[in-house]
Amino acid sequence: MPSEGSVSRLPLVRKFSYGVGHVLNDLCASMWFTYLLIFYHQVLGMDNILAGNLLLLGQVADALATPFVGYESDRLNGCFGYGKRKSWHLLGSICVAASFIFVFSPELGVDPLTYVVGKDYTSLVYYAPFIVIFQFGWASTQISHLSLIPSLSNSEQEKLGLNSIRYAFTVIANLAVYLLAWFLLTQDLGTAATDSLTSADYLNLAIIVIATGALFSLIFHVGTKESIQATDERELMNSTRRQMRVLSWLKTAQFYTVALLYMSTRLIVNISQVYLSMYLTETLMLSKTYIAIVPLVIYIMGFLITFPIKFLSKKAGKKVIYFLGLLCIIGACTWFYFLHEDTPHRKYLVMGASALNGIGGSTVLVISLSLTADLIDGNTESAAFVYGAMSFTDKLANGLAVQIIQIAHPCKATACCPACSPFYRDIMSFVPAGCAVTAFIALLLIRPRKTEYTYDERVERSDSPNLVTNESNSINEPTETSSLIPQRSDSPKLVKSAR
Repeated sequence: MPSEGSVSRLPLVRKFSYGVGHVLNDLCASMWFTYLLIFYHQVLGMDNILAGNLLLLGQVADALATPFVGYESDRLNGCFGYGKRKSWHLLGSICVAASFIFVFSPELGVDPLTYVVGKDYTSLVYYAPFIVIFQFGWASTQISHLSLIPSLSNSEQEKLGLNSIRYAFTVIANLAVYLLAWFLLTQDLGTAATDSLTSADYLNLAIIVIATGALFSLIFHVGTKESIQATDERELMNSTRRQMRVLSWLKTAQFYTVALLYMSTRLIVNISQVYLSMYLTETLMLSKTYIAIVPLVIYIMGFLITFPIKFLSKKAGKKVIYFLGLLCIIGACTWFYFLHEDTPHRKYLVMGASALNGIGGSTVLVISLSLTADLIDGNTESAAFVYGAMSFTDKLANGLAVQIIQIAHPCKATACCPACSPFYRDIMSFVPAGCAVTAFIALLLIRPRKTEYTYDERVERSDSPNLVTNESNSINEPTETSSLIPQRSDSPKLVKSAR
């Protein structure tokens, strides 16, 4: 971790190697949120509730895994000196690669052309273990990757830049999935009378996703150097600062405010992603080629907006940029609501709404991650727990939201009925817009504070003359930081001033 008094600048190669470390997760998440319900409901023939149960199971498993991984990642030192964050990242990547293919393939020994799942809940028993392993691995990779940011740099703008690079590769990963899906669909259209992906297509897509993601994970592990904070000097430095433990975070009001904002942000992005395909095919009655084309528009615009976010937030402030992102989301939701099957040129108009959705979604997601990093500030000893807690609220809320929507679905059969058209329109319009309002309320409650570096009473028992001499001039003065948590102001000062 960089020293407290200096601002670190990362070389471009390290930024790149860090940025690709979440590509495997991003590729899998794109398939999970976009195609899981379609695959289980329309390809395998499950009913809506059973398909929703499987998605809910995955979200709950992820939600439970994230705080566990966060706590253990902060507590343990890693395997064989490899680094505690990268050790968990490696474990998670292995779990994801080993299980994800089974999530998007028919049951072993079953002919998908003749087998009909329907309400056979034995399928839930078959897919559940693979989904749980996948979600545990996904959580391990996500939390460990995010937790590296505060350790790689202590610069607010550098951390925002890392989040932007990370999200840029998220967008690229999503674009890759949609381009592959579009390519497979065009191949099917040339050989068969179908306008949707087959079970073999989904299996091939999953294999390509795992192979590509594994390559980028290798680049991450080779190119990213995690600082091993086991030296006496760093242990002494950490011992002189009040450390934020689990109970300390749970007693901090801003912890819950940022969690509410992050949860609302993820609901905006994920609910739109899950139900966009059904909105296109059931509400607007567009051909199924658009379930690959329209998401491409969203992620291209999302990718482009990641570049100026760092500059704009520096000029206008993160909260202002986040608010502008929310306005784009509400505008897209309004646009989605007024489109219907009979709207002239609807296939072009939906592109405009999707572009606005992509700009808003990318903006609020990048800024929400940056605000989480600001909340952690220098408390890297518990960074994984904070990210795990944020992800817990996100995953649980998303799973429950999807399950409630699936239960409220007007059509209980495999094939959709006319009532599905307004249903998916309302989901794409009111749910993200409502979450945007909640996120705005949370945004108003976030207050950066003036803080000063504070110290534990153990510093008075320190025998390190170097610490007293070197830091008394630079840290004894109050400084204004972007930390979102108030620090104690009654802690003893440095040994030199205390004497």
